[in-house]
Order: sequence, then C-alpha cells, then structure tokens
Amino acid sequence: MTQLVQDLVHGYRDIMDNRSDPRVNHWPMMSSPMPTLIICILYAYCSKVVGPKLMENRKPFQLRNVLIVYNLLQTLFSSWIFYEYLQSGWAGHYSFRCQPVDYSYSPMGLRMANTCWWYYISKFTEFFDTLFFILRKKNKQVSNLHVIHHGCMPMSVWMGLKFAPGGHSWIGIKWVPSGSTFLPAMANSFIHVLMYTYYGLSALGPAVAKYLWWKKYLTILQLIQFTTAMVMGINGIRSGCDFPIWMQYTLVIYMMSFIALFGNFYAKAYMAKGSKVFDGNESSYRKCISQEVHQNGFTSHTSNGITEDKSKKIK
Repeated sequence: MTQLVQDLVHGYRDIMDNRSDPRVNHWPMMSSPMPTLIICILYAYCSKVVGPKLMENRKPFQLRNVLIVYNLLQTLFSSWIFYEYLQSGWAGHYSFRCQPVDYSYSPMGLRMANTCWWYYISKFTEFFDTLFFILRKKNKQVSNLHVIHHGCMPMSVWMGLKFAPGGHSWIGIKWVPSGSTFLPAMANSFIHVLMYTYYGLSALGPAVAKYLWWKKYLTILQLIQFTTAMVMGINGIRSGCDFPIWMQYTLVIYMMSFIALFGNFYAKAYMAKGSKVFDGNESSYRKCISQEVHQNGFTSHTSNGITEDKSKKIK
C-alpha cells in the first residue's frame, strides 16, 4: 500500500511538473488543481444546501439594478474574450481541421494562453448567476443541470489551460467544458454574449421582456455547440491530429453528457405536452408569466421580480 501511494504521488508530480504547460504553471490558480476543485465543491454545496437554508426565513431580495449591471458586465467580458480568441489565431492562421497547441513564448502563443486563462476566470464570475437566484429565492432555477454545468466548468477548463491552452483542445468546449483557445471556448463566449444580453434585457422589466421571444433558440444553439464539439473530437481522434489524445476522448464523452442533459431540458421545457413558450403576444405572455421556464440554470424573463407585478394587471 505504501508503494502504491508513493507511485501515485510520483505520477501526480510528474504530470504536474513535466507534462503541463510551463508557461502557465506560475499563473494564479494554476500550480495545483486543488483550489479550483475545492471552490467547485463548495459552490455545489452552498448552492443546494447552505444558500437555500440561509434564505429560508428571509424575504427575497429585489435585485433589478444589480442584475442589469451584472448582465451588462458579463456581456462585455464575454465579448472581449470572443474577440481575443479571434485575434489570437481563429480569425487568421489557425486551422479548423486540426490545430496543434502552440507552446512557444511567441506573442501570439502567449496571447492565446492568456485568453484561455481569462476564459477560465469567467467560469467563476458565472457563479453569481446562482447567487442571485438564491438571494431572490428562485430555488427552482438552481436545478441539478444548472449546478452540474456551472460546477464542472471551472475544473474542466483548468485541465485544458494547464495542459493544452490552445489548438483544437477546446473546440467547442464550453460549449463544452474547457476550451479556451479552442474553437469551443470561443464559440461558448459568443453564445454567452447572446445569453447575457437576453438576461440583461429581461431584467429591464415587462415592457422589454414581452418582446424577448428567442430564449428557446439559445438552448438550440447550445445543443448545436455540444454536437459540433463532439463531432470535431471524434474527427480529431480518427485523423490522428497532433493533440493530446486523452483530451479528445474526454471532450467526446463530456459533450455526450451535456447533449443528454440539455436535450432532456429542451424536451421538458419546450416539447412536453402543456408546456408554454412565450412568443411575443399578450395571450402567450399571460400563460408564460405563471411558469418559470429555466434553461442552463438561467432565469426566464418572468423571474426578475418585475414581471410578477405585471401579471396582476393582466386579466
């Protein structure tokens, strides 16, 4: 047993010291997976246990202005990350068929790695989505899908950043999980621009929210992301692309799990018998304001503490 433990420790140190990208080893949060792992575990526990318990006997907070500012900042942050991914390679010399990781200290290689690190940090800022749900006592929005998705993302992105901050490793990852320089992280950032724009507009109140008919299509875009990333991962395995093979297998499995989770959500939210989706007219609005359709843990336009008051006026 002692020898087994020693071998495991030696193997771990070898992976961390010799197989990771030396450029990022001394960056904040990158020397060890433990800080990220601990934060993810605490996030899940607080989201499902501590947070709801603390708010159990308290009145929900009305955070309209906070939500407007938060969603605006997230939209700008995601837009900047998307732009940096484009400028770091995907808008120029990167190949969409097979792109090995650039481990050099060239300005372009470092810019891509730096963008991946900021993408990693963005997975923590997204935890505020959950915090605001809890403070407003929207506990139904803190679904298992929401917690699993947000709780796994930082750890998966950390792995990509630690060992392959660039190339095809992330094609579609947030889309999927980690991708930072990958096509995936870039695609994920673009979708987050659309998502946070939607939620920011919905927080402005019913006067704007009733025109936001396109939430359903955000879920469709996410499913397209996951499927595309999975196909690209399979193609990378088949073609022998010079990219860590274990990451490509991980990507495929990870994408399959999210296709199942988000596909199940889509079926229940938009295809189940009796489900109502707001389509922009007043009749549909009356039906939708009574049910809080949630996607990816995000709230619909009826859950910002504003449209509920509006519903009382519609008879």
